[in-house]
Amino acid sequence: QVQLVESGGGLVQIGGSLRLSCTVSGRSFSSITVGWFRQSPGKAREFVAAIEQGADNFRYGDFVRGRFTISRDNANNAVYLQMNSLKPEDTSVYYCEAAAGRTWYKDYSQRPDKYDDWGQGTQVTVSS
Repeated sequence: QVQLVESGGGLVQIGGSLRLSCTVSGRSFSSITVGWFRQSPGKAREFVAAIEQGADNFRYGDFVRGRFTISRDNANNAVYLQMNSLKPEDTSVYYCEAAAGRTWYKDYSQRPDKYDDWGQGTQVTVSS
């Protein structure tokens, strides 16, 4: 069982920036994959970014276009999502998810069903 807590969401204007944080506990942080997803009412869940277990392999959703950066801080058991040049389309609830205990293949990071635990989410709202 992995516990995850997201923070850092808020209200920003178009073009603004936010840094989301995901703190992890319950299992060895270095052995898990952590991904960011977002979901809004009436819309499908979207993959945002992930750091794969055991290596600095980064994955990003197609919509990111270089605007977002995911990073890991092993010393503090935290994963961050730096979000720049925000657009109204980025408005959503953002969740971090963790996976451990399985072989991780290239296409797993963007598949929600491959993750084991979710955080409570943090709201990001981009105003126009």
